[in-house]
Amino acid sequence: MAERNRKIGVVLIVGVVTVVVAALGWALFVVVPGTLTELLGILLVIGTVIAGVKAGGSIAGSILPGYNVAEVAVEGPITRDGGGSLSSPPVGAVADDVVEQIERADADDAVDALLVKLNTPGGEIVPSEDIRLAAERFDGPTVGYATDVCASGGYDIAAGCDELWAREGSIVGSIGVIGSRVNAKDLADRLGISYEQFTAGEYKDAGVPLKELGDDEREYLQGIVDDYYDQFVDTVADGRSIDAETLRETEARIYLGSDAHELGLVDELGTRRAVEESLEAELGEAVTVEEFEPSRGLAGKLRSGSQAVAYGLGVGLLSAVDGDLDGLSFQK
Repeated sequence: MAERNRKIGVVLIVGVVTVVVAALGWALFVVVPGTLTELLGILLVIGTVIAGVKAGGSIAGSILPGYNVAEVAVEGPITRDGGGSLSSPPVGAVADDVVEQIERADADDAVDALLVKLNTPGGEIVPSEDIRLAAERFDGPTVGYATDVCASGGYDIAAGCDELWAREGSIVGSIGVIGSRVNAKDLADRLGISYEQFTAGEYKDAGVPLKELGDDEREYLQGIVDDYYDQFVDTVADGRSIDAETLRETEARIYLGSDAHELGLVDELGTRRAVEESLEAELGEAVTVEEFEPSRGLAGKLRSGSQAVAYGLGVGLLSAVDGDLDGLSFQK
C-alpha cells in the first residue's frame, strides 16, 4: 500500500510541475512575444514540457524517495584517501568517502536501515576504525554482507554492524595485525651506499631500511604490533559478542564462510536476496535498496571514471597504498 501511495504521489507531483512549466512556456514563447517567437513557440513549448517532466521527476524523487535501505560498499584495500591522481583513480576503499556515505545515509529520513557490502582484505588501521565507528553510529539496523573477502580491517568494520552475513565460499577472518619493514642494508653495502643518522630520540630511525634492526628496536616495534592486536581483539570481542580468547585462538587464520559460521564469526549464510528478505522481516515492509556513492567534485568524477579500480585478492598482503612512517607500515 505504501509503495502504491508513493507512486500515486510521484505521478501527481510530476503532473503538477509539468502543467505549471508548460503554462509558463506557452505564455513566454507563444502568447507574449512577436513574430519570431510565434514561429518557434510550439517547439520551445515542447522543449519546456520535456524539461518540466524531468524537473518534476527530480522533485518527486526528493520528496517521495523510492528506497528505504542504503547500501555502502567497502571494496579493495582500505586507505585514508586511496592515493591516485587525476589520471589514476583511488586504489580500493577510501575511508573518508565511505564515512561520508554512511553519514549521508543516516541523515536521510527515507533510510531505515544500512547495508554494508564488504569485499576487502583489510588495510590501514585508523581508516578501518573510522568506517567501523560510522557504522556503529548509524541510527537503525546495520547489516554487514561479505561477498568475496571480509578479512582483517574488513572484519573490524563488520564488528560495527548489528549482524554479519556471508556466502559459504566467502573468505572471512584474518583477525590480526601486520607490521613491515624493508631491510636493504646488504643491497646498500653492495652498491657502496653508507647510512649516516642525525636523530633526536633513540628509536626515531628504527624503521629506516638502510641499517640493521637491533634487538631492542625489534622488541619495540613488536610491542607496537602487539598493542594494535590487543585493541583489535577487544574491539571484535565487544562488537561481535565473541570471547576474546576464542578470537586469539584463531591465530589470524582465514576461514570459508561456512566454517566461519560454525565458529560464530558470521551470523548467517545466504545470498544478497536472503539478506534483503531478512531486512524486510525486520522493517515490516518491502525493501528497496539505494546504493550511496561518494560525493565527489568534477575532478573526482573524472578520475573515478578514467579506469576501474583493481586490486589483488589475498589476505595479509600490504595494500598498494601504505601508511608508511619512517620506513614502517602497520595494517590489519
